[in-house]
Parts: sequence; structure tokens; C-alpha cells
Amino acid sequence: MAAELLRDFPAEVELIPLSDAPGPEIEIDVWIPDPYPTRAMRTWPKLRGVRLVLSLMAGTEWIPRTVGPHVTICNARGAHNISTAEWTLASILATLKHFPFFLEVQRSGQWKRRFEASAHYATISGDARPLYPPVMLEELTEKKVLLVGYGSIGKEIERMLAPFHVDLLRVARSARTEPKVHPVSELDSLLPKAQVVILILPATPESNKLIGARQLALMPQGALLVNAARGPIVDTDALVEALNAGRIRAALDVTDPEPLPEGHPLWSCPNLLITPHVGGSSPQFAPRALGIAADELRRYLAGEPLQNVVQAAV
Repeated sequence: MAAELLRDFPAEVELIPLSDAPGPEIEIDVWIPDPYPTRAMRTWPKLRGVRLVLSLMAGTEWIPRTVGPHVTICNARGAHNISTAEWTLASILATLKHFPFFLEVQRSGQWKRRFEASAHYATISGDARPLYPPVMLEELTEKKVLLVGYGSIGKEIERMLAPFHVDLLRVARSARTEPKVHPVSELDSLLPKAQVVILILPATPESNKLIGARQLALMPQGALLVNAARGPIVDTDALVEALNAGRIRAALDVTDPEPLPEGHPLWSCPNLLITPHVGGSSPQFAPRALGIAADELRRYLAGEPLQNVVQAAV
């Protein structure tokens, strides 16, 4: 990590680099965990005195069960907004423009294979009308989009979708009026209306397998499921079945299990775009995340309320 990334930390703070290798116990007040949970969890047993955890990630699922209830935990809300929203928009456009197929055409070096796009479109969409021109690319503009999760990243996705004039339906844990947000209890009634379904909600016991066989069956023929959230929110077996049946399409940055093992059935499913959990990654991530941590640390030292508390110490 470049030293200049730490320049905004308060001067009175002593920064101690930590390792996950075995070593002596270390007394610290504030822990900024390694973003990779497996390494961070190996570091935790030798830490003593930790009162505050400043995560560099928006998701903190593993941290409470590691540190227990007597430590305050803050996440890095906002650090991933732009990169994850851009990944979401890019994956939608790439799928609707059939880029994975045209990459195969490029690799084959056969220009005439472009006409296969029409048959692909007709099969996945169920639209068998004679169409012209014969090479079909779909438009995002004015499609009906269901946004499941309306936190800071969800709002950034909405902002980036605005130029496409989509008909946006929002879903969150509870209903809101301005803008209109549907409660998650209405999800099943909204799925049949959506041509694109975006998942950007946290992994919780309530959201585990929120999208299962029933929900996938409710989606219209050829609808696109985009998971930029967490893998366990989708029932993987049900998703594999729906993809292999040609019912829906999907773009995934996260999977369950993760990492996705070599040879897993998901790798070979049709109508699927997979990226290996890179949606939040960009050269701007570290400056943003460490800037958020530095601001929280200043607040902590000054006795001011912390901004991004996801667990208050008990």
C-alpha cells in the first residue's frame, strides 16, 4: 500500500502494520482489517484492546461474528458506489448488446456468424417475429428495471440509469414514499413486470436465497438477473436450472459458492456473464476507502458521532 494513501490520517495516531503470520499479541484501539476476510480472521486472535473496527468494505458480514458484540464496527459506505454501479450498468449493456456472443464471433474470425445473433435473440426473448435488420441488439432505454436494494449503491445505480429513461421499480426492506420504494414483501408481485432485475442488497439471514426457483419462474421470458450484491442471495441450483432451460439471462459478479470452483455447473451455463467479484475494484477504491476510515478516526478521537456504524458496542 502506497504511503501517500495514509497521509490523511490524524498525525497523533500511531499506525501499526499487521500481519496474519503467527506472532506476539498486539495492543491496539482501532483495527482496519485486511479486506480479504480469511487473512483478517487469522490476524484477529493476536489483537488485544480493540474497541473500534473500521472496515474498508461496504459489506461487513464476517466481522461481527469474529470480533463479537463488544466492539463498534463501521463500514466504508460510499467507497464502492461508483465502481459497483458502473459494473452493473456495463454488465446490463454487455448482455443486451450480446457482447459475450460477439466476442465468440471475434475469436472465431467468421464475420457471417453475426447473423446467429437473431436466432439467439428469438430463443431467449421468445420474440419470433420477422425482424429487420437481421442482427438483433437490444436497447436498455425505456425497459422496466427492478432495483432490489436501495442503499447508497442502489441510489448510484439509479443515477447512472437516468439517461436511459428506464421505468424503475425500487424494493427495500421497508416501504418509503419519496421516492416510492416497495417493501421486500411485494417482491414476488413485482418480478413478473421486470425485464431487468438488479440485486444490490446486503447479505442477511432474511436475504439468504431471496431469489429462488419460485422467483426465477416469476421473471418474464428472457429477463436479465444482475447480482452485484452477494452470492447467497440467489439459490445457485435454481439459477443453473433456469439458465439451462433458457428461461432467463444473468450477469453475476458474485456467486455461491465463492470462489466458484473449477468445473462448477454455473461456469458452463448459457446466457450467463460472470466476473470474479471485481465489481467494486478500481484504482480509486483504496483512496476512497482509506479516506472514509481517516474521517471516522478523526471523529472517534474528537468524541464525535461516527458516520457509518453498522454495529454499536454493547
